[in-house]
Amino acid sequence: MEPEYASAAGSGPSAQAQPASPLRDHSRHNLHASSPVRSPVWSPKSRVTYSDRFIPSRAAAARLDYSILDREMATSDVLKQATDREDLNPAYNLLLRSELLGSSCPGPISPDKVQQLEQLRAPASPGKSLFRFKRGDVHSPHGGPAAQSPFVVSPVGDDTAAGSPFASPRRAQRKIARAPFKVLDAPSLADDFYLNLVDWSSQNVLAVGLGSCVYLWSATSSTVTKLCELVHPDHVCSVEWSKRGTYLSVGTNGGPPGGKVQIWDVAKLKLLRTLEGHRGRVGTQAWGSHVLCTGSRDRHILQRDIRCPEHFVAKLVGHRSEVCGLKWSPDDRQLASGGNDNQLYIWSLPSSSPVYKFSDHTAAVKAIAWSPHQHSLLASGGGTADRCIRFWNTATGVPLNCIDTGSQVCNISWSKNANEIVSTHGYSQNQVIIWKYPSMAKLATLTGHTLRVLYLAVSPDGQTIVTGAGDETLRFWSVFPSAKSAGPDTTVASMNRTTIR
Repeated sequence: MEPEYASAAGSGPSAQAQPASPLRDHSRHNLHASSPVRSPVWSPKSRVTYSDRFIPSRAAAARLDYSILDREMATSDVLKQATDREDLNPAYNLLLRSELLGSSCPGPISPDKVQQLEQLRAPASPGKSLFRFKRGDVHSPHGGPAAQSPFVVSPVGDDTAAGSPFASPRRAQRKIARAPFKVLDAPSLADDFYLNLVDWSSQNVLAVGLGSCVYLWSATSSTVTKLCELVHPDHVCSVEWSKRGTYLSVGTNGGPPGGKVQIWDVAKLKLLRTLEGHRGRVGTQAWGSHVLCTGSRDRHILQRDIRCPEHFVAKLVGHRSEVCGLKWSPDDRQLASGGNDNQLYIWSLPSSSPVYKFSDHTAAVKAIAWSPHQHSLLASGGGTADRCIRFWNTATGVPLNCIDTGSQVCNISWSKNANEIVSTHGYSQNQVIIWKYPSMAKLATLTGHTLRVLYLAVSPDGQTIVTGAGDETLRFWSVFPSAKSAGPDTTVASMNRTTIR
């Protein structure tokens, strides 16, 4: 509500007789007869100039004599109005009277009223505070009790998570289901540590290699499609989706001269190319933007540009045993490779020599994962004789941390929605563990597989993982939080147990 002002024109009797008008001109003011400022002599010839400025007249206020009696009368009127309010008590009225009139308040005051007044005026005693908790176990560095901080804003004591009004409420710990919400039977799913037979595309389609066949399972409709079947005795050794999810590369065991790589157009269910070059089975693959790298038992890594007619454009030689792990960095600038020779190499293409060689693992390195949250952060896991997850800075070549998991590390994957890691394990726990990075605290341990959890893939929305084992089952777990921004619908349909073929 806007403040109201009374002009000097309303001080005379004539002004009171005039009705109030919302369009009243406030620029006309009569000069008070007793104003200390000498009024000009008015004559018919004198010319009065009116202005739109509102200058309140304080002439009447200048004559007021603020004596003790006048102040007492004015205060009595205020107290009389205050006593009419239900929320004011006599003690407050007494305090108001004393503060307005000072210590020389006229009139007798009873001793009990004086004591009550002093209690209202006196500051709260720190030892007898009614609404402040006292912590006896907190002491200052000098030996005495810790002094109360002058910046404390909580009325009940120190600014803790519960007492400070500015502290954000404690976030409830996320609950992770300990049982899979869906199970797929996958007959002939190989129990081989060096193979990679499960991958989940950005189009929400799961590719699984079962024996000599590749099957596609749609997570939205639960429909199963048979993509291809190799000629016996050839069998599938690895499957890998391109980044857009339109092409699927299938690594095979092959015959003489060696393993092959087939490129399939999934939408048309059509074989586009068959790439050769390896002299052993192709157990691991990694898609870049347009470059496909394949690792083989022949210890070599072939770099294939699918836009070129050649089968491969470069050969990376460094490992002394089978290459079982390959992963491109998120920016496609570095390639990490792990082998059965216990070595972890970092390649920066087009160079044919590794940038870094890490020899800290004491068993085969198959589990490799790049962090989507921190540049040049790589995680790797070792086999049965190692059992460790190690972290590396691939920009400087410095090892960062090492965690002993207690069992064989088969796969590692990073959550894209949170700074968390999932790892799958073999001998001897056969478990799935969710870790919080960088503290590496265990958020959940999932069990259900009866054999080594050799295969792992993450859904495109980053919330669901699928794990595969030699027990010929694929289990779906909801382990990671959702993204902040809503994306396309990538939910997994049907919660009943079904068969992938």
